[in-house]
Amino acid sequence: MADILKLFTSIGLSEQKAKETQKNEALTSALTEAVIQVLHLLGPKTEADLEKKPKAPKAKAAENDVKTEKEEVTVNAVFSECELFLQANNGICFLRYDDTNPEKEEEKYFTAIKDMVEWLGYTPYDITHASDNFQKLYDLAVDLIRRGHAYVCHQKVEELKGHNVPPSPWRDRPTEESLVLFERMKKGIFAEGEATLRMKMVMEDGKMDPVAYRIKYTPHHRTGDEWCIYPTYDYTHCLCDSIENITHSLCTKEFQARRSSYYWLCNALDVYCPVQWEYGRLNLTYTVVSKRKIIKLVETGVVRDWDDPRLFTLTALRRRGFPPEAINNFCARVGVTVSQTTTEPHLLESCVRDVLNDTAPRAMAVLEPLKVTITNLPKDTKMDVRVPNFPANEDKGTHTIPFTRTIFIEQSDFREVMEKGYKRLTPEQPVGLRHAGYVISVQKVIKDSQGKVVELEVTCCSSETAEKPKAFIHWVSQPLVCEVRLYERL
Repeated sequence: MADILKLFTSIGLSEQKAKETQKNEALTSALTEAVIQVLHLLGPKTEADLEKKPKAPKAKAAENDVKTEKEEVTVNAVFSECELFLQANNGICFLRYDDTNPEKEEEKYFTAIKDMVEWLGYTPYDITHASDNFQKLYDLAVDLIRRGHAYVCHQKVEELKGHNVPPSPWRDRPTEESLVLFERMKKGIFAEGEATLRMKMVMEDGKMDPVAYRIKYTPHHRTGDEWCIYPTYDYTHCLCDSIENITHSLCTKEFQARRSSYYWLCNALDVYCPVQWEYGRLNLTYTVVSKRKIIKLVETGVVRDWDDPRLFTLTALRRRGFPPEAINNFCARVGVTVSQTTTEPHLLESCVRDVLNDTAPRAMAVLEPLKVTITNLPKDTKMDVRVPNFPANEDKGTHTIPFTRTIFIEQSDFREVMEKGYKRLTPEQPVGLRHAGYVISVQKVIKDSQGKVVELEVTCCSSETAEKPKAFIHWVSQPLVCEVRLYERL
């Protein structure tokens, strides 16, 4: 007990916090393993590390300074240590496909994942598959049986569901018997569901003896018919991490219940054990990010496919026109947190606007056009108006657009009845035409038989001589017809 307390306090936990942590047996086991790994990498904290740093004096902001919201990243002490270690040592990252279920794995998903990772601007150090290690995983399973930590079980799938499942009647069967039966599973002697290989351990959520291997007579997209038994995620993930010498295995919080099995299995086989840490999922309001739920939306026809622009999958965001830099910036702003939070989509859209402001040339468009005729211009008036590609930085170039006697404005930019706070065009209130150098004033409102405004007749004068208007509105002349898609929330 004293040794564990000393271990916890060596990474900066207070004695009280260390004692509280020690009361949870599963958490103590998992954290002890994590601390050992961190201390192996970084060494214990020194007196200089534990010394309180003096607070820097706050600088007084100028009156016109823009106050920015503080972006806090909630991380635990252990994660902070390893984050610094990775940064200091130029850490690398693997892209691994856990293709352990031949019924669900399709090559198109693997291609799409690789495509999206590269689109985000990241090149993995290596791309691997769990199926690369099927033979090694099988050999380790045989070793696990020999060590007395696994057994062949004949309980049905429905009998294994739930948390209060009684122990298997085959839990204490002889090791040699399990070895023979496991070999028979590999040779295809049993039918699907007739036998499984289970590990002798209890997970953090109370589930007993998770399945390590099951029988599936389905060809694998990479190994074909070579295997008819396939390892589960609970068995595969930690061992593939160990085989690939992964130092830090990061996953979302729903895998926290599997942390104890992660450490238990590596230790039971006496193989190198990486460190697993969990972080909160990036959830967004008005949408779903669960693979299972998105598949249901696709299969039922609610959305067209994974790249339906109403979704927030990476393929959907790319199709919608979101730049990858904006997504990376958004993730950096949200940060890494262990709490389960839900973020508003407008934060992502704000990051998109920030990037597009610097990268996307401006174009004026009208979605709901209202015809405007400038009566004091000749009928054959046609001139070119030079417009900056980036209004905030005119050094980035310009383009020209036509300006004639007939233009089109947005219907929402005109109101027949003046309202308080409305700053655009009304019969009593002129507006400026953006970039054109003119201010227009309404002379006549033309309506159809239903009383809908269909055209305005206006006069114009130079913006240099006219009184400065309250607003400048966009417009088009001799417009190109295009299709515009506006996406609603799911």
